[in-house]
Amino acid sequence: MPKTKKEDAEEKTIKKKKVKKEVAEKSATEKEEKLAKLKEKAEALAAGIETKEIDVSKEIKKEQKPGALAPIEDYLKSSIHLGTRAITPDMRPYVYKRRADSLAVFNTEILDDKLKEAGEFLAQYAPDEIVIVCKREAGQKAVEMFSEVTGITAFVKTYPAGILTNPNLDSFMEKELLFICDPWTDKAALADAKRIKMPVMAICDTNNYTMNIDKVIPGNNKSAKSLGFIFYLLATVYVKKRKMDVKIPPISEWVENWDTLTPPK
Repeated sequence: MPKTKKEDAEEKTIKKKKVKKEVAEKSATEKEEKLAKLKEKAEALAAGIETKEIDVSKEIKKEQKPGALAPIEDYLKSSIHLGTRAITPDMRPYVYKRRADSLAVFNTEILDDKLKEAGEFLAQYAPDEIVIVCKREAGQKAVEMFSEVTGITAFVKTYPAGILTNPNLDSFMEKELLFICDPWTDKAALADAKRIKMPVMAICDTNNYTMNIDKVIPGNNKSAKSLGFIFYLLATVYVKKRKMDVKIPPISEWVENWDTLTPPK
């Protein structure tokens, strides 16, 4: 008995759903396999990093050079040099050593160089051309202060979906540069920037991947004192390079209890 149009349509729908499911499952499997390979590569690289008990304040102090943005002691006090236990292939070049507790330690000389580069890169854009996104609560205070000092638009804790990509929204804004505090927690904003081919600058910890990031700022992006220190230095460079008549609050206002902090070992 020939099939009715309804039965034929239902059969086609079932086949389409089946094919769609198979494609989705294949895609998920490929994604998992790719992620597993990346993790395996990261673990292999991490295993090759020297691990030993070190007094970071003594070891890294040797790397201080003239013209640094801040004294080495300030870098250590802020804990900007302390990464995570995971080290991705992308972030391996910035790692100095691994502590006995497996925490990665950034090379502070490289951090200083990269912060200078980032400040100068940022200064190529006017305040109204930049947008900062920081979903992590630890960076809220620093980002809001940076926004107030520089006049750069900032979104903390939440990122308004479509604000950079949907011209139909009343809140839509056209920007030239996206600055995020973590490629993972701020992945929605990063995806939007990728969609419209907008340059991206990001603070990246040792566990971050830097795909679609145009300017990397290596450093601890999970600590309030580290983020406060980073944005204080960036504000200093940005205001100076753009010759802005703005007074930058002292570091003690960016990082809580700054004057009583001591460098960790």
